[in-house]
Amino acid sequence: MEIKTKDYRVWYDPVTKTVKFQGSLRLIGMEEYAPIVQLLNEVILQERSMIILNLQELQFLNSSGINMILKFVLKVRQKANIGLTIQGSKNIPWQGKSLKNLQRLMPNLQLKLE
Repeated sequence: MEIKTKDYRVWYDPVTKTVKFQGSLRLIGMEEYAPIVQLLNEVILQERSMIILNLQELQFLNSSGINMILKFVLKVRQKANIGLTIQGSKNIPWQGKSLKNLQRLMPNLQLKLE
């Protein structure tokens, strides 16, 4: 599963159970985020015991993209058998601020800012 454009790339590696984001996501509205949402939903449907979101190479995410991540976290939270780890970068300003808020939605979420 992969979505690739000139501005960003999102793909799922089933071996490491990781959804990796690269580039800049500046899409307008949830309609434009629909392919990424579909990829994330397919990952949830696989019922893995752990899902990792690696955002370390995602330089920019607008408010619609943050909303997409919030909704994903809420869907994972509904699945008691799935754990979630989010990997971020301390060097990307939006990540330090926004990713910490996700733990309020899902207290057992593991957040790793490196």
